[in-house]
Amino acid sequence: MGALSPLTVFDLAAIRYGVSAVLVLPVVLWLKPWRDMSVQRIAVITTLLGPLYILLVFGGFKFAPAAHGGIYMNGALPVVTLGIAWLWFSERPTSRQIIGSLVVIIGVVMVIADTAQIKLGNAWLGDGMFLAAAVFFSGYMVASRVWGVTIPQLLLCSSVLNAVLFVPIWIAFLPSELGNASTSEIVLQIVYQGIIPNLIGLLLVTYAVRTIGAPVTSAFMAAVPGLGAFLSLVFLGEALGPLGWFALILLTLGIVLMALKERTV
Repeated sequence: MGALSPLTVFDLAAIRYGVSAVLVLPVVLWLKPWRDMSVQRIAVITTLLGPLYILLVFGGFKFAPAAHGGIYMNGALPVVTLGIAWLWFSERPTSRQIIGSLVVIIGVVMVIADTAQIKLGNAWLGDGMFLAAAVFFSGYMVASRVWGVTIPQLLLCSSVLNAVLFVPIWIAFLPSELGNASTSEIVLQIVYQGIIPNLIGLLLVTYAVRTIGAPVTSAFMAAVPGLGAFLSLVFLGEALGPLGWFALILLTLGIVLMALKERTV
């Protein structure tokens, strides 16, 4: 819905960070989570969940169908997470995880073919942004698991510090269409962006990563494409082609292959 509104991607990012920062600032100041983090770790977590990540997400929705956001970001998470864990922390993937990753890759390739078939113009640009965003978020999940990022530390980095960094730049230099958006559109984004993904969503993901691990968390998050495709069809009238829907089946199979191995350890 944000993609269909006159709000710019910069407006959406400012709402996301600004509103969530106001809500969590008292908690952060009370608990002082920075005392248990090095400057390096603060910088890494803040960057991985920062404006570049979220602008890639919002920018992707401006070019590609909403269903592609779920497929390319969440669908690619298992593969990207395994790759980052291997390269960054030398955590070798299991054979079943590798097979599941290959199935996910095949599903993503089929979506690319589906996009070419229905001629969506610059959808490839949005898809590239979604994939780049997946790298950022996968990096956060792996770092969160290895470093044991706590909830207060997450709130400090994801909301407060990113608001301090981004909102002043948005006010001073970036284009805004707040004046051209309706009150209902602005309120919708304040409630959704300020509370659900940047607070509730990240809190749940962080807890899941600490309890069941980054690979299996990313595998379950890859279930988003099916729901995203259905919701984009119902609310936005965006329909995938036959290859795109079959790709969702393959993505689900890949999720099962990756998640079952983790849960049987």
